[in-house]
Amino acid sequence: MTSAKSARRPHHWRRDLIELAALFTAVAVADAIANLIGHQPDGPYLLMASAVALVATAAFHTWWARRHSHAPPSDEADAVPVGAGATVGTATTAGGAEGTGEGGVVGAGEAGTTLWRMRTTVLDAPGSLAALCTALAGLRVDILTLQTHPLAEGTVDEFLLRAPATLQAQELSRKIAAAGGASTWIERADAHDLVDTPTRVLSLATRTALDAAELPLALRQLLGRCTIHSLPAVSVTGRATGQSAPVEGVLEETVMRLRDPSGGVISVERPYLPFTPTEFARARALVELDARLGPRVPRSEDVLTLPEGNEITVRRADRGDLAAARAMHDRCSQDTLGLRYHGPVADADRYLDHLLSPRFGRTLAVQTASGRLVALGHLLWDGDETEVALLVEDDWQRRGIGSELLRRLVALAEEAGCDSVYAVTQSRNTGMVAAMRALELPLDYQIEEGTLVITARLTGEEAATARPTTEEAARPSAPTEWARR
Repeated sequence: MTSAKSARRPHHWRRDLIELAALFTAVAVADAIANLIGHQPDGPYLLMASAVALVATAAFHTWWARRHSHAPPSDEADAVPVGAGATVGTATTAGGAEGTGEGGVVGAGEAGTTLWRMRTTVLDAPGSLAALCTALAGLRVDILTLQTHPLAEGTVDEFLLRAPATLQAQELSRKIAAAGGASTWIERADAHDLVDTPTRVLSLATRTALDAAELPLALRQLLGRCTIHSLPAVSVTGRATGQSAPVEGVLEETVMRLRDPSGGVISVERPYLPFTPTEFARARALVELDARLGPRVPRSEDVLTLPEGNEITVRRADRGDLAAARAMHDRCSQDTLGLRYHGPVADADRYLDHLLSPRFGRTLAVQTASGRLVALGHLLWDGDETEVALLVEDDWQRRGIGSELLRRLVALAEEAGCDSVYAVTQSRNTGMVAAMRALELPLDYQIEEGTLVITARLTGEEAATARPTTEEAARPSAPTEWARR
């Protein structure tokens, strides 16, 4: 938007009066000097010196005037209501038109205002966008960013708005409808939405390129509030699920289905708000990037020293650890496997291929100095929710390994923007219950068919005070010591 400040500067008549008086004074002085010294022998030289002095004075005045005109405007003289006289500029891109204001973005916490995200559909005709902008200006609403999503018939315009705090969403929707907007959708926004779309897309693409487990999270952040399910082509029992999608994907109003590079389908659903072809193209581009890069997991390791002096290594795991994970299963007791998988112990190995896939979440592995795998911790994407699960080999239990894994998994969930995590266990699994309590987060307990579900809330004031800082989350719990390789 172009601010109206530059077009409505007040006229400073006192400064003009002073400049006019100075001009007449200078003329009078010059005339007096000419009469006094003009007829003397050295008079012409004195007159020339006076002319040079006048030219220097005029040059100084011009420099001073320009410097003053670029000084910051005073609050009283140049205060203009937000949104008054605002105009919108757009620049067409391959994915639609993107526009941002020229006047700069003020902090999201500006007193007396509220940030809104608004999406509305208008006719693809000259003047339709101008009508919306005029309606918003009438409500004293400032347009911070604009995206345009072309449709076969019409255009979806998505705005980030700063509105007076007293403006209600219903009133805003009525004004937009009167200006020609249809299917209007409005929700509260925050400071994170001030990042323009190209920057956000590039950031999500970078995260996806570094870690295959980021794809579902990147899609969710790209498309806003939505539910994402990874539907495998083969079930854990080895049977075909029939889940498939064409290479180009499928878009059906509020549902899009994309072919998963690792097999199966990625299903994205967003109730009440249909996806646009532009959003579909962006999502498909992220999935194509993931397919071209192939399997990948960040290779960072943390070496921990247990209280008894043994060293263990915590790192990310993937399907390359399948054989070592099965060998650990063979060393675990029936009771330990039963507490972890809540079903027939004979089927435990079948879940490993699914659990170690980065498409369904993130897995942390613990191995000894000899390279033996002794523990696994899983952070699993479950639609809108996130599950944590632990398995520690019998001989390595009661040493703080489970608590350390859980602490790190919760830190990963916070980094991914999850609101909560839940663990499915049994009340007799005192180790898991104690590890959840040690998080010092608000916990909810629920019994479902004899199974205990413990949910830890990661957001809210209570969680914020109990939650470790980013630096603390990267460190193992006492009494272990650590060093990063």
